[in-house]
Amino acid sequence: MKLSDTLKIPLKDSLVIKAIDSLKKKSKDSIAKPKEFLESIIIHTADSLIRQDLKNKKVLLYKNAHINYNNIDLTAGFIEIDNNTNIITAKGIKDSIGNYSQRPVFKQGSEESTQDTIKFNFKTEKAKIWGLRTEQQGIIIRGEVSKKHNDSVVFIKNIKLTTSEKEHPDYYIGIKRAKFIQNKKLVAGSSQLVIADVPTPIVMPFAYVPLTKGRTSGVLMPTWGENNRQGYFLQNGGYYFVVNDNFDLALLGDIYTNGSWGMRAESGYAKRYRFSGNFNFKYENLINSLKGFDDYSKSTNYNIRWSHSQDTKASPNSRFSASVNLGSSKFFRQSLNEYNTNSFLNNNLSSSVSYYKKFVGTPLNMSLSVTHSQNTNTEEIAMTLPSLQVNMDRIYPFTGKNGAKTNALQKTGLNYSLKADNRIKTTDAFFFKKEMFQNAQSGIQHTASLNTNMKALKFFTLSPSANYKEVWYFDRLNKTYDEVNNKIVTDTVSGFNAFREYSGAVSLSTTFYGMFKFKKGNIEAIRHVVRPSVSYSYRPDFSNYDEIVQKSADPTDFLEYSPFQNGIYGSPGRGISNSLNFALDNNLEAKVRKKDSTETEAKKIILLNNLNFSASYNIAADSLKWSPVGVNAGTKLFKDQLSLNVRATLDPYAIDANGRKINTFNINNGGSLFRLTNAGVTMNYSLSSKKDDKGKKTAAEKTAEENNSDGVFGEDLNVTNQQTDNKASDKNKVKETKLYQSAIPWTLKLAYSLNYTNANREQEISSNSIMFQGDIELTPKWNVGFNSGYDIKNKGFTYTQLRFSRDLDSWKLNFNWVPFGERQTYYFFIGVKSSMLSDLKYDKRQVPDRRLF
Repeated sequence: MKLSDTLKIPLKDSLVIKAIDSLKKKSKDSIAKPKEFLESIIIHTADSLIRQDLKNKKVLLYKNAHINYNNIDLTAGFIEIDNNTNIITAKGIKDSIGNYSQRPVFKQGSEESTQDTIKFNFKTEKAKIWGLRTEQQGIIIRGEVSKKHNDSVVFIKNIKLTTSEKEHPDYYIGIKRAKFIQNKKLVAGSSQLVIADVPTPIVMPFAYVPLTKGRTSGVLMPTWGENNRQGYFLQNGGYYFVVNDNFDLALLGDIYTNGSWGMRAESGYAKRYRFSGNFNFKYENLINSLKGFDDYSKSTNYNIRWSHSQDTKASPNSRFSASVNLGSSKFFRQSLNEYNTNSFLNNNLSSSVSYYKKFVGTPLNMSLSVTHSQNTNTEEIAMTLPSLQVNMDRIYPFTGKNGAKTNALQKTGLNYSLKADNRIKTTDAFFFKKEMFQNAQSGIQHTASLNTNMKALKFFTLSPSANYKEVWYFDRLNKTYDEVNNKIVTDTVSGFNAFREYSGAVSLSTTFYGMFKFKKGNIEAIRHVVRPSVSYSYRPDFSNYDEIVQKSADPTDFLEYSPFQNGIYGSPGRGISNSLNFALDNNLEAKVRKKDSTETEAKKIILLNNLNFSASYNIAADSLKWSPVGVNAGTKLFKDQLSLNVRATLDPYAIDANGRKINTFNINNGGSLFRLTNAGVTMNYSLSSKKDDKGKKTAAEKTAEENNSDGVFGEDLNVTNQQTDNKASDKNKVKETKLYQSAIPWTLKLAYSLNYTNANREQEISSNSIMFQGDIELTPKWNVGFNSGYDIKNKGFTYTQLRFSRDLDSWKLNFNWVPFGERQTYYFFIGVKSSMLSDLKYDKRQVPDRRLF
């Protein structure tokens, strides 16, 4: 036992431990290699001269010299590589006329700088730079002498901080010494603003400029001004928060010396390939005048806006969208910090939040929405909270094999839809309060239709259809006669109630063409397209749903009423509807080709876009069976620059001395065939000094032009620190500065409207106005804009706005002026274009002096 122990223990301890220790120590000492002098190969090229001085261990490169070492790339006119000191010296060269060119361009990773001369130690990566010029997040940094401590920290002396790209900048912030950390910040001592090489009295004891990539949180500087009723004020000051890459928030506030105040929250959010949107909330507590004065008043107003859109790639079978604009009816008229011109001139606010879902594999789809409509004049609000709609796409239950539809039966299509609404009507006073839900009404409506079409007499299309409607309500009206008070008492009784209707219709239509050819002239032919149609519709009498109630003390005096008359979908049709409807549509086109033209096809020109007539004849009526004839005509002239639309209503019946329509044709009463009861003319004319390139317009611009909302009613006066701006930046647009001579670019848009009323022989022009908007580029950098209008009937100018703008290269100047009217105001702004130095500005705003009412 003792022999075993003495042999075993020493063997285990000495061999195992010594083997491990010796191997580890040998591995570290013997295998470790000395660090290489150069971590990478220096690659160098030059156009003119490559000289290697082996004695002094130097390499000289001349003209378009280029060095690449590790992640460093250097180009210059002259480069010297000194292997003794590990220093690379690079500088520019002078050309034949003495200009300094081919300045050194130093690149390390994603960073790039230009300088006059640089000395770089490729071992320690330290450098000394003369005449540095680099750009960080839109800010150009120019330094007289710089020392590069490492790949991210640079110490700079005599700095010029600017956004002007000129060799002699329009302005700069002069700093004596600063520490610059790439893509992070610039920390400096005293700084002074210099404009056009003239020092200003604006001096800061220290400076801190964030240079981080992307958006950063920070303070939003306010604008200042004064008005006669609220005194001096500060507006739009606050703080901007960058919560994350997908969400930001700006909190802004206003304060007035008379105690008025306001607050605003603006937020934008976006998720790539998913959704995007923005949200704005505005609240103002306004005090007019001072306590004790007769004109003292107080008001609180708010406005909520929300816009949300879903990317089409997110979900092809469902989508969620929102467009919300609600708040106090008087917000846009009373607000001291709201300059949305279209909202001010419009008397309606509307909102919609909806979700759509298509059920794959079925013909069904669903839409769930909440809508809001608000009249700012009457302060009445109508809401659907919520509205559900289920639709079934048209199906063909009688199709043949393989879906063939060759006859009328196989072409028969079936449609179905369900609509369920909960509607609320309220006013501003009860909005968002429990009272608004007390008179809510709800209901469900089912509709189904069958329709088909077939050829008749070879050239006609016959289209019969049948319709069915069923309405469900959850309350009804019940009227009883109160013998004591001798009046009818109306009660609302809860419970399920329903009514049903059905109808049928058939239409006959065709299209024929007339061609007038010309043998001489530029016009080859004129084509006349005529689309006549006649339809017949029938609906039985559904007055069987009506009820009767005693009307007075006379037991034989009864009142017939519908228990569904207050329903949101109406009540059952009373009386037979049996009518014929007539329509005639016309269109004129011409084919034009110049004699000397080489085009193979003639050009089509629309002479008359539409000339439509419509009327109906009520077979079931006992008098006044013919409806008035509606006439609509429209065309475009002068290469589509002038859009002209005319409408008129022609009544075949005469009126008596009291202005009431009688069952006598006007022509039989000594008049003409028709009476012109009302008419209207609208014209829109666009002029420009140059051709309008419509192909380059965005969808939003085309929609705005079609809706006549592209500035003819005035532009918005946006605040300078507004965070949500839908307009594209014009930073990259370069204008060529040259003498315009006699060619000054300009645009002019005119809109004219005339309405005539003669329903009761009043022969009155109810409205007659012209509106105009234009822009003139006096020089490539001076722009003057205007919009106004004149009410010819009431003899007065409408909302008028004048705009002046000046492009000052790295600065911009704007002056907007509303010279008269309820929104009389002005706004002056001059400041730096770059968002990085957006607080370097001066702006002054006059708030409209509005009385609260």
